[in-house]
Amino acid sequence: MSEIERPPLLSVRNLQVAYGRGKKRNQALKGISFEVFPGECVGFIGHNGAGKSTTLKVIMGFRYPEAGSVQVFGEEAGSSASRERIGYLPEVSLYYPFLKARELLELYGGLSGLSKEQLKTRIPVLLEKVGLAGRGEHLLKSFSKGMQQRLGIAQSLIAEPELLIYDELSSGLDPLGRHDLRQLLLELKEQGCTLFFSSHELNEVESLCDRVIMIHQGRLLRDLPLEAMKAECGDRSLEAFYIDTLREENAKA
Repeated sequence: MSEIERPPLLSVRNLQVAYGRGKKRNQALKGISFEVFPGECVGFIGHNGAGKSTTLKVIMGFRYPEAGSVQVFGEEAGSSASRERIGYLPEVSLYYPFLKARELLELYGGLSGLSKEQLKTRIPVLLEKVGLAGRGEHLLKSFSKGMQQRLGIAQSLIAEPELLIYDELSSGLDPLGRHDLRQLLLELKEQGCTLFFSSHELNEVESLCDRVIMIHQGRLLRDLPLEAMKAECGDRSLEAFYIDTLREENAKA
């Protein structure tokens, strides 16, 4: 079956979301549509307030759309059947500070239906993969922002999901942490995992993604394979192309 003929793993159709009422009403998403296919790594980029986090919240079922639809694995977004196959990490993760790293992963793994035997095997391996080897018995209140982000990535992987969804993928990570995360995600990508993430780090998008989706003020601007977007960039970097595109859109407004 060809790339086009394969059914999408994630399908977003004419998605519309608004916040507030009356004069304070803000249309966060204005009918965006896109698809993500199995095995793809798709970067979701846009300035602050463009609608990235809102889109991810609808995909996860944390917010209902005013109009349009989202299906994940052929199921309605937010259904238990779709969520159990997703590993998710929000932009800001709040964990119980009195828990140990191991206990947190046991909590999330248990909620995903993993046995104690499975967790005993997986947790040390995951902690090592995210650069937290030997930290399993440390309390989370002693963790830095970057360490908590690493632990959040381990949490997203505990149930070996088919789809990973990250909001601001490398938030809080130092350059070494970003490098380690990039290597881990490339490994997962080679294993056939599907990734969909928002990021302000365009170098990260360029090094990981097969395709890039760009939104601005709740509207979709670009949905292109990375190589096609690079061709459109010409002599400009992806970051310079992105900035020029936003300036052009703002000039039209």
